[in-house]
Amino acid sequence: MLNSLTPNLMVNDVEETIEYYTDILGFTLLKTVPEKGNPDWAMVKRNDVVLMFQSAKSLKDELPKLKSQKPGGGLTFYIKVDRITELHEELVENEVEIIADLESTFYDTIEFSIIDNNGYILTFSEEK
Repeated sequence: MLNSLTPNLMVNDVEETIEYYTDILGFTLLKTVPEKGNPDWAMVKRNDVVLMFQSAKSLKDELPKLKSQKPGGGLTFYIKVDRITELHEELVENEVEIIADLESTFYDTIEFSIIDNNGYILTFSEEK
């Protein structure tokens, strides 16, 4: 039985990514490793969405198959939300780079997409 999914994203700079997700996207920092100093790994949360970030060097050392990979490549995250227009306004005010503005889809949602500081795409979606 599968219980949850928490992506561990390869990032260029964990501290910079923490700042982006907490200061701009409104996430809360849960934990870093190490706890003091320059972190190699971090976990953040906003409501029920949890993400982990790990430095490229640390992740490539841990999983050598990733040595040729770069942060952000070819991966998008689809996040279901409530009150999408409020979230959109919040992110516009925080000068987030929106790459697809609010639009209605053929599958009865309203969505928009942003790109984060590492090149990952986050699509926010609300059912109509």
